[in-house]
Amino acid sequence: MSRPIFTFGSINMDLVARVPKLPKPGETLTGYSFSTVPGGKGANQAVAVAKLGGSSQMVGRVGDDAFGQELLASLKAAGVQSDRIFIDRSTSSGVAMIAVNDQSENHIIVIAGANGNVDQSDLDRLMLTDSSILLLQLEIPFEIVQTAARSAKAIGATVILDPAPAPAVFPDELYGAIDIITPNATETEQLVGFPIQTQADAERAAEILQQRGTKTVIIKMGAQGVYCATEDDRFFMPVFPVVAIDTVAAGDAFNAGLAVALAEGHPMREAVRWGAASGALSTTKSGAQSSLSDRATLDDFLRKQTKP
Repeated sequence: MSRPIFTFGSINMDLVARVPKLPKPGETLTGYSFSTVPGGKGANQAVAVAKLGGSSQMVGRVGDDAFGQELLASLKAAGVQSDRIFIDRSTSSGVAMIAVNDQSENHIIVIAGANGNVDQSDLDRLMLTDSSILLLQLEIPFEIVQTAARSAKAIGATVILDPAPAPAVFPDELYGAIDIITPNATETEQLVGFPIQTQADAERAAEILQQRGTKTVIIKMGAQGVYCATEDDRFFMPVFPVVAIDTVAAGDAFNAGLAVALAEGHPMREAVRWGAASGALSTTKSGAQSSLSDRATLDDFLRKQTKP
């Protein structure tokens, strides 16, 4: 039986405007299109888990507004158990206002809204067990993420942290509460203090993070591939060959594929393979949650690949 996967994190509505160029201060532009797209790293990961067939439970907050209702409906439609999401009547739902120009450059303004109010009362609704997998990110208050990681570790749950956005300060004592950390190259540089440009850089960084207390380090290096270091194994996995058009939510798709594979009892090498495939598939479509693949698509894709 598959282990339950809990996601504790952010739930946002992305407000996306397509424009010919990014505006200068005081400039008014006529854009091409506007869309509202459910997002937030927490919600993205929860949706990706559900679409891949995992038992997905989301815990977080939305505001008491139209966006909040739309976000809840979107999660439920994707198969995410969302009955433990709190409707915060004191503030708005989290939003990201995004302008994207013809060169795919963007301006983004994030309003945390209800995500910024997540606290111990939300953590109490997780109700983890030692068989649970907990997915964490850093778009809710850092202090509550720390508490969540330590509480989950104390009862024997598996803690997977995506350290994004990378914090200015990451306390060394937190590493011991994390079973698996999955930074990208930029986030890894923020954590260890040097650029991650080669496999050798990734190996050196992973050793440092393991010495700080995290047993498994997975560094996502974009088009170069993925480096993984566990207590008894180290390997590099190249990217899958796809035609990428949009990398939004690729990291979230990776963590979901990784978690679902582990929940089903697969070894780490296969779990990283699932994560890499899920991330690669998400880049072949535009958008965040709209780009996330279902289980049938993932299975078919993996069958057609040669194992490394």
